Amino acid sequence: MNPRSIQTRKTAKLPVSTSVPRGFWALPENLTAVEGARVELKCGVSAPGSVVQWAKDGLLLGPNPGIPGFPRYHMEGDPARGEFHLCIEACDLSDDAEYECQVGRSETGPELVSPRVSLSILVPPKVLQLTPEAGTTVTWVAGQEYMVSCVSGDAKPAPDITFLQSGQTISSISVDVNEGSQEKLFSIEATARVIPQSSDNGQLLVCEGSSPALVSPIKASITMNVLFPPGPPIIEWPGLNEGLVRAGQNLELPCTARGGNPPATLQWLKNGRPVHIAWGTEHAHATARSVLTMTVRPEDHGAKISCEAYNSVSAGTQERSVTLQVSFPPSAITILGSASQSENKNVTLCCLTKSSRPRVLLRWWLGGRQLQPAEETVMDGLHGGHISMSNLTLLVRREDNGLTLTCEAFSEAFTKETFKKSLTLNVKYPAQKLWIEGPQEGQHLRTGTRVKLVCLAIGGNPDPSLIWYKDARPVMEPRPPQEPRRVQLGNLEKSGSTFSRELVLVLGPPDNKAKFSCKAGQLSASTQIVVLFPPTNLTILANASALRPGDALNLTCVSVSSNPPVNLSWDKEGQRLEDMAAPPQSAPFRGSAASRSVFLRVSSRDHGHRVTCQAHSTELRETVSSFYRFNVLYPPEFLGEQVLVVTAVEQGEALLPVSVSANPAPEAFNWTFRGYRLSPAGGPRHRILSNGALQLWNVTRSDDGFYQLHCQNSEGTAEALVRLDVHYAPTIRALQDPTEVDVGGSVDIVCTADANPILPDMFNWERLDEDEEDQSLDDMEKTSKGSTGRLRIRHAELAQAGAYQCIVDNGVAPPARGLVRLVVRFAPQVEHPTPLTKVAAAGDSTSSATLHCRARGVPNIVFTWTKNGVPLDLQDLRYTEHTYHQGGVHSSLLTIANVSAAQDYALFTCTATNPLGSDHTNIQLVSISRPDPPLGLKVVSLTPHSVGLEWRHGFDGGLPQRFHIRYEALETPGFLYVDVLPPQATTFTLTGLQPSTRYRVWLLASNAMGDSGLTHKEIQLSITTPALDQPSREPYDQPPTQQPAESPGLPLLPVMFAVGGLLLLSNASCVVGFLWWRRQRHLAEGISEKTEAGSEEEDRVRNEYEESHWTGDQDTRSSTVSTIEVEPHYHSLRDFSPQLPPTLEEVAYTRGLKQEDVAFPGHLYDEVERIYAPPGAWGPLYGEVFVLPFHLGRIYDQVAGDLGTMEDSLPFELRGDLV
Repeated sequence: MNPRSIQTRKTAKLPVSTSVPRGFWALPENLTAVEGARVELKCGVSAPGSVVQWAKDGLLLGPNPGIPGFPRYHMEGDPARGEFHLCIEACDLSDDAEYECQVGRSETGPELVSPRVSLSILVPPKVLQLTPEAGTTVTWVAGQEYMVSCVSGDAKPAPDITFLQSGQTISSISVDVNEGSQEKLFSIEATARVIPQSSDNGQLLVCEGSSPALVSPIKASITMNVLFPPGPPIIEWPGLNEGLVRAGQNLELPCTARGGNPPATLQWLKNGRPVHIAWGTEHAHATARSVLTMTVRPEDHGAKISCEAYNSVSAGTQERSVTLQVSFPPSAITILGSASQSENKNVTLCCLTKSSRPRVLLRWWLGGRQLQPAEETVMDGLHGGHISMSNLTLLVRREDNGLTLTCEAFSEAFTKETFKKSLTLNVKYPAQKLWIEGPQEGQHLRTGTRVKLVCLAIGGNPDPSLIWYKDARPVMEPRPPQEPRRVQLGNLEKSGSTFSRELVLVLGPPDNKAKFSCKAGQLSASTQIVVLFPPTNLTILANASALRPGDALNLTCVSVSSNPPVNLSWDKEGQRLEDMAAPPQSAPFRGSAASRSVFLRVSSRDHGHRVTCQAHSTELRETVSSFYRFNVLYPPEFLGEQVLVVTAVEQGEALLPVSVSANPAPEAFNWTFRGYRLSPAGGPRHRILSNGALQLWNVTRSDDGFYQLHCQNSEGTAEALVRLDVHYAPTIRALQDPTEVDVGGSVDIVCTADANPILPDMFNWERLDEDEEDQSLDDMEKTSKGSTGRLRIRHAELAQAGAYQCIVDNGVAPPARGLVRLVVRFAPQVEHPTPLTKVAAAGDSTSSATLHCRARGVPNIVFTWTKNGVPLDLQDLRYTEHTYHQGGVHSSLLTIANVSAAQDYALFTCTATNPLGSDHTNIQLVSISRPDPPLGLKVVSLTPHSVGLEWRHGFDGGLPQRFHIRYEALETPGFLYVDVLPPQATTFTLTGLQPSTRYRVWLLASNAMGDSGLTHKEIQLSITTPALDQPSREPYDQPPTQQPAESPGLPLLPVMFAVGGLLLLSNASCVVGFLWWRRQRHLAEGISEKTEAGSEEEDRVRNEYEESHWTGDQDTRSSTVSTIEVEPHYHSLRDFSPQLPPTLEEVAYTRGLKQEDVAFPGHLYDEVERIYAPPGAWGPLYGEVFVLPFHLGRIYDQVAGDLGTMEDSLPFELRGDLV
């Protein structure tokens, strides 16, 4: 329950009068309240209308019911009834004071004051601070004393502190009362002495604080972890007291210790030494358990096995132990002495046991017969046991051989076990007979023959060993075994009482006339073999070891031993040599020896060759050979296959081989190139191989040349020259760019390359042109001589101008490519628009006009202007000329400021001149007027309900123009009008037409001055829409319409109508066909003329010639002038902005060409310093109306944008003067 819910109760702190004073019908009483509760002090006044207020400790709170300055205070009740009760919300310690109700003087009564009452505020303690910290677990040792303190928070009145240990009140506590953090508050500090017991483990130690302000006490607690020692250990084993065990028994001893915190640590000891320290703990029952598992051994007899229990608070170690009594049989029985003896002699043996507990008895057995021992002895043994010993002496006979002699140990303690040791008697006696089976003695056998000798014997114990001897030496098998083994000694084999042993021989020279014997004890047998063999060793002896050219050499061939004797002979490289016999010598293996000598004079060519000595045996039909290899010392000599020229590719590898003969081998190979010796240790790009060859990598053309090789050995030196021929890809060294020629002249484009090898057909030429048809070089002559290639052009034409590429390919990649421009010089050719170029401008002395003149020609063109035949004075500030040169295209812009109708409406002549000639054109400057009729109106598509029209702009009169279409159906009276949108469009589709209907169509142009009129013949068309069942088609492709004939059975009147309609359609078809034929013929002639003009124009475009800091790429507004449609050129002053080409740094030079492997020339044309641009780089110069992009000075500031506001109407002042 929240303490704030405690009801406010009255107190009797101050005496209050039992009678109510006059003027009050209700008085306040003494109250006690818990902090946070709501308090109400009663005050009832009998005199209504009086001013009532409360006083707190003498401080007047004011008559306002809201009591300003005290937000928790207010007066409640009905003032009309005299109710002025003081209410305090959420009271706190600051409200603990004396209060009185005061009534002010009024007309109806005097001043009144209620008795003073007290309001006592109870503050409960908020928290208990416990040391050690509350909520923690403290570890104490049982029986020791510990101090615990508990401090309460601020409270009023001071709280009571109580300590509870495992639910029991602690009496021995001390309490200190201290002042709180505020006046009227108190805090309590209580200290208790605690002696924990083992029963307190896991229990709580609680500090409890109680106060009148609390409904229930507040608590703080800690958990006690009490440490105490465990109980004594217990070994749970039935034989604990006796400790009787048997060796080999698996013994398990469990040990348990109960109680203790922490639980006990268990440890097993054997004779005081730890043997096992693993244990388990059951925390629920505080029990520790450990099991010792061991296999009992004899040496464990008398061992003390202990279990110890302790923990961290144990005063000492608690122990429980058991002493083992181990019984064990003898681990082994040993019979001492030899059981092998010759017949009719005594055998003495001793039987001895290992230690046992208890002792054992011994007895002897021979076969199934028990023997009586001579004596028996007992001694002390290991581990508390005993050792038994019995001696036996026995006379052995031949029939006892192989019988079993047994010593047996027994005891009542080991009734289920028997312990025995046995051995077999070996009675020795000799063999009775010995002989050898094999080839007849003295028989002749060839070397390599496999011979088997068998030695046989009868009887004997032990088995006769049958040892083979050769010439009184034992025969042994060779180790490791040879393949095939020449001697194979078999094992001793037994069959009944007969023994045998084989000796297999692969006969060799050492076996010749050797004596082979077999022995068994004192018995012996022997045989002898005669072996035929070729020379065992054919040796060549020389009188000198070191030979030089010209030395004399004496060689002697010696056959060491053979049976029978052999014949010796000499040959050299298949040629028989003359020799002489030498004196005979002694021979091993009981054979015959022979020797012969030969005399030779040597040369360097003999080095490495062989001289062969052959020994031939006629009886054996075998020949043995030996050779002597010449070792001739001579200086290095280069062989005939030495390579003198090596070919390599640049950046590749090269190997300069060495073919040299020398003995000894050359000590050093030194390479020299251009007087510099190459390091024998190698370098960044070379190394000298072990055979003297020179290996180069990353070969460059500078490595080409002769390399001198110097070889040396101890006998002398030799030198050779090897040439390295480095092939490298071609590079163009010289290419005259640009190459210039006059029209009709001849010129050679010369391309000089550096390459290796230089091939006669390595030069090739290509024409770089977007038009594949113009890339043929059939009309040009290609020649080459050495490192220079030429492309010869005779009777140069404009069509041949352009970019050419010289390609040099000598088979070493990559081919070299060089770009060269052919510039064909020609006289100026000014564009002559027909019928006349016109420019319109207002002649009001405020407007400006620009006249544009364009010409083509190479070299540069100079422009001059005349007006009505009189040279124009360009010093006049009203005239400004700007000249542009882009390749072979040149432009002059003449700007006339403040155009006056009287002075400037005239015929201006532009003349273009260069050293090869001149040309001119006329431009008429006229006044602003109505537009000219559109040009070239034609039908581009036709359907039953629409017709597509196309035309070209005419002269717009100097103002924005629009287009209108007027059309009529010939069978229907009246005209229809349609405006073309957008206004500047030159194509339009007229819709809403009827099928199979004839129409007449007019096209008009209009501006603010008026329209172009209907009188011009080229602005009207007559068309007939096709029927619905006919496909849409291009104009004039429709064949004459035919009406299918009616069947013969139709009535007469319909037939007549059909015939009349057919005749009418036939006439119409004829007219349409005639018109279509004339139109096609006119179009064909026009296209032919335009094609010729276009071809000439394209030739001019190719021959372009630009400045060195310009390039051929241009804005789309400067594309090449189309000459397919020739039209008059009319110019106003709107939107003119001449575009200068970008600089060389802004745009790549080539267009449409691969830039890799192209050699661009570094020189420029001397006169005009221009660079060629590819075709198609320049655009139309009369395609739009332009405005000057530059300022003419402050005197002409009003000229710019004069015509910018001309939309639907033309102001009077802009119309100019009449001419």
